[in-house]
Amino acid sequence: MPDVPAPVYLDEDVSVVVAGILRARGFDAMTTRDAGQLGRSDAEQLSFAAESNRVLLTHNRADFERLHREWLQAGRQHGGIIVARRRLPAELAATAGRLLTRLTVEQIKSQLLYI
Repeated sequence: MPDVPAPVYLDEDVSVVVAGILRARGFDAMTTRDAGQLGRSDAEQLSFAAESNRVLLTHNRADFERLHREWLQAGRQHGGIIVARRRLPAELAATAGRLLTRLTVEQIKSQLLYI
């Protein structure tokens, strides 16, 4: 169990309520709105998350699976991508929180995970 969970960045598809719940539970959670990244492409969102050393949380499986493959093929590293199925914000926050507390930053780095 890591001392400090990886910071997380929620893309536009994930409810900002999830970030609020995660923050209330002690996680470092940032939304696209917080970061001034609304309307940016998925590639730009992943780049921002990587530059910020954050795990990206999304519902957009197809685009981020493709971007993950492209990054690996190019030898690039990102902070990790968590693809979540759609569910109520409290349930998503709980599930993401369990994953983030179970894995270290290094274990998540450049991984594509599903919850």
